[in-house]
Amino acid sequence: MRIAGSTVLLTGATGGIGRTLARQLAARGAALLVTGRRPEALRPLAAELGARPLVADLADRAHVERLAAEAGPVDILVANAALPSSGEALDYSTEEIDRAIDVNLRAPLLLSRLLAPRMVAAGAGHLALIGSISGRTASPATSLYNATKFGLRGFAHGLRQDLHGTGVGVSIVQPGFVRDAGMFADSGAATPGGVRTVSPGQVAAATVDAIERDRAEVNVAPLELRLGSAIGGLFPGLAARVQRRVAADGALRQIVESQRKKR
Repeated sequence: MRIAGSTVLLTGATGGIGRTLARQLAARGAALLVTGRRPEALRPLAAELGARPLVADLADRAHVERLAAEAGPVDILVANAALPSSGEALDYSTEEIDRAIDVNLRAPLLLSRLLAPRMVAAGAGHLALIGSISGRTASPATSLYNATKFGLRGFAHGLRQDLHGTGVGVSIVQPGFVRDAGMFADSGAATPGGVRTVSPGQVAAATVDAIERDRAEVNVAPLELRLGSAIGGLFPGLAARVQRRVAADGALRQIVESQRKKR
């Protein structure tokens, strides 16, 4: 799918990865629609890139449908918005669980459902869903995040099969630990066991590549993390034992507390 000249809707545009994605998509010649829930952050970014800003809170179900209607005909969806959802599930209220599921899973599913029919009718389009390595194997203090990202991965692969032959592609892009954005940037915690990180630029470049080459799944992480997540998906009991040995409880608590306000 050619990005140049295509209308692209990017959710979560004001976050660290989102801003980098927005700039790379604009540089590739996209007619860019950017969305986020904070107009004071969204509008300057849109002005910088010549993009159209659409303010929406994806935790509000009515906003998701309104966003799809206001966006109009879209050639490419990049569903990047997500809540970190760190912490033990027993520490979450019902409202916080609903919000995490709505933003991380329901919103990209519904936007895909609402925007794909026009793509199918045109015989061309792409849906790029930004997941996480946490959608391949579970880890401590991320059960809710795991649930949404496992679900997003399953949806992406199933929808890709449903749309086979229509000219509409579906990709799931799964970053590992990202420096300068996300939980480690927010908290200042060290990555577990000295695991290497990737940059927001690498995630954005991988997303562009997935769209242009119609790749089913792209895992943006160093080799050791890609191998570990693959093994963990096959042998979850073994992965859990390894993680208990290498996990730093202090770092986990630091991450959870720093992200509590984002629930």
